Amino acid sequence: MKKPECKGFAEPDEVREFPKGRLELVKIGGATVGRATFEPGWTWATCVQPIAKTESCEAPHFQYHVSGVMRVRMDDGWEFDCKAGDVSLLPAGHDAWVVGDEPVVVIDFQGMIDYAKQVLY
Repeated sequence: MKKPECKGFAEPDEVREFPKGRLELVKIGGATVGRATFEPGWTWATCVQPIAKTESCEAPHFQYHVSGVMRVRMDDGWEFDCKAGDVSLLPAGHDAWVVGDEPVVVIDFQGMIDYAKQVLY
């Protein structure tokens, strides 16, 4: 029988910093949940793509948007905004960026295990 767990982002298990952003990871119940903060001016293409080394973001995301507005462009060209209070499901193959002057904060339940993780060869 599994034991109950309760953890918070005040003491994350791992923190990853990248240009104009920060990712805090909490591992609980065999899952990894991430809280990402993206500052105004953040774009996936300029701030994370150099780390990921892929044409577009290949991490699928299932996330709750806490604050700010994030514009997402899928590889097929479909573009839409996610704002505070939204829940989004983003399959692999997208770009994203912060719209406006407010930081974007998301809680991601799926795609943050390898997000912005430096790969050493």
